[in-house]
Amino acid sequence: MRRQSSAIVTTPVTADRLVGLALGALGVLAFSMSLPATRVAVQQLDPWFVAFGRAVGAALLAGAYLRLTGAPRPTRGQWRRLSIVALGVVAGFPLFTSLALLTQTSAHGAVVIAVLPATTAVFAVLRAGERPPPLFWVASAGGLLAVLTFLGASGAVRGAIAPADLFLLAAVVLCGLGYAEGGALARELGGARTICWALLLSLPVTLPTTVVAAAAHPPRADAAAWSAFGYLTVVSMFLGFFAWYAGLARGGIARIGQVQLAQPVLTLGWAALLLGESVTPASVAAALVVLGCVVLIQRTRNGLTGRPRHRVGDPSEAADEGQASGLPPVTPSTSPVM
Repeated sequence: MRRQSSAIVTTPVTADRLVGLALGALGVLAFSMSLPATRVAVQQLDPWFVAFGRAVGAALLAGAYLRLTGAPRPTRGQWRRLSIVALGVVAGFPLFTSLALLTQTSAHGAVVIAVLPATTAVFAVLRAGERPPPLFWVASAGGLLAVLTFLGASGAVRGAIAPADLFLLAAVVLCGLGYAEGGALARELGGARTICWALLLSLPVTLPTTVVAAAAHPPRADAAAWSAFGYLTVVSMFLGFFAWYAGLARGGIARIGQVQLAQPVLTLGWAALLLGESVTPASVAAALVVLGCVVLIQRTRNGLTGRPRHRVGDPSEAADEGQASGLPPVTPSTSPVM
């Protein structure tokens, strides 16, 4: 009887982990084309227009989604946390990558972006209360080393640190913060609503910035640049986060965040297709090593799912804890603060 009861409790956790892994992988696949698409777009469009214009377009889609689904408004505490998400993934990462890719290639950008999984894990500890075990950090370091070794051997790393590298480092730090905060908040709001509310919250900044950028440098580009901009708007800034934040919420921010170790290799593959860069056989070996590290990370069992941070009298977080533990959710007795 005791064995049967234990199975009942652990099965939902295992299922959530597998679903979270699948959603996280889908999100990484969506994001892996972001740097090549940005590189294509900023060659003809102003980088400020690319960074903030895609956020405005995605905000229009977000508003339609929230209206169609009848989403309730976040609480005051959730609005504060959404501002952190907006700073990281709506404004910070798009802006700094757009500025960096004016002068650097997407392959070079993939080198710096390779440290994003580690950054996400650090913020998962600081912001979401997760406590990954030592094996997690060893596997993460192994995957990061494999990616950096591959990118270095392939010739993606050249020369000393340039201003573009500083832009990329800033993008990584802000993105890791936005990923961790958004993944934790998605446990309460859901992945889709988290990015949608963050996009709408950003409109007072993104809309006027886009208008000013368009006035200063009227957007004129060919079909390739506009197609890249469209991808950044619909997939990188909107749909990709539906899967990504849902995956982080279900599988653990630190654990699922490490799926990003495959992103630099995928990015080089897209760069080869879109920009004509060559991919050597070393990419296959690197992909296998990274895959092995991701599998090892997924086998670590302790401390990877953080507990929601409680606020006294917040029934939504109490409900979230019940869902995370596999227990029936607690129905809030009061409506969220409008």
